[in-house]
Amino acid sequence: MEEIKVFAPATVANLSCGFDVLGCCLDNVGDEMIVKKNDLRKLRITKLEGQDLPMEIDQNVAGVAVQAMLEKLGSDEGFDIEIYKKIKAGSGIGSSAASSAGAVFAVNKLLGSPFKNVELLPFAMEGERLASGNAHADNVAPALLGGFTLVKSYHPLEVLSLPSPEELNVVILHPQIEVKTKDSRAIIKRNISLDKAVSQWGNLGALVSALYTNDYELLGRSLKDEIVEPIRSILIPYFDEIKALSLESGALGFGISGSGPSVYAMCRGREQAENVKHQIAEFMEKQSITYDLHLSKINPEGVKIL
Repeated sequence: MEEIKVFAPATVANLSCGFDVLGCCLDNVGDEMIVKKNDLRKLRITKLEGQDLPMEIDQNVAGVAVQAMLEKLGSDEGFDIEIYKKIKAGSGIGSSAASSAGAVFAVNKLLGSPFKNVELLPFAMEGERLASGNAHADNVAPALLGGFTLVKSYHPLEVLSLPSPEELNVVILHPQIEVKTKDSRAIIKRNISLDKAVSQWGNLGALVSALYTNDYELLGRSLKDEIVEPIRSILIPYFDEIKALSLESGALGFGISGSGPSVYAMCRGREQAENVKHQIAEFMEKQSITYDLHLSKINPEGVKIL
């Protein structure tokens, strides 16, 4: 194989109660990438459409991620990477993770798959380190593995795949403002009360149980954030109003997607999700902020070949 085209999906990280450890993969929102072998023994980004991002290898998350993988292999093979960005940078739905995950997945396939998908995570995390200053896996893990994922440990890295209840649908609202991950991380408190920590642990454990038992009601009650949402939500216009509207319209739960400004409403069934999406759209049409609105099922595959 000399060339490959892949779909690199968007993701929702944290899912309220799982800061830096929990995420899920979206089905119909994502980038496309084409990777080709070249005879120059060089890694190049030859095309980048959709966003104004660096094309230099050491300044682009896809380039940094692939470099890390090639260094691990001791390979000097050359590749040309074309990136067609459909996830806006700074949107909060894993733009950098999609590029990082898609690039290492594609190059790995062209090299004959020396790594399993889960073994690609450390390389994709290097792209996240460049983007946010922190090598977190809560976006790249669901992007590479699909479905819901839980980072059990970072040292050593251990990532678990969780079940995805069939009826889950996610509505994503992206207000057209940029919240940089570095800035969003900077305002988070480094110390929290034991009471809040205990509540958060309970919610995370209950959410994992709900995914295994298809308990949608428990899942909704578990999508609560005692620690990060109260601080980050002040950066997102109309957060409280949209949250209340979504829950009143039937959403199971509502929260910030990643570092924001995107927010998500988790819903049971397509009909419920369509209603929540409609109510959010009606509200946003009355505001002075442009926005994107998506509805997606959970993607069980992650990055896939087109």
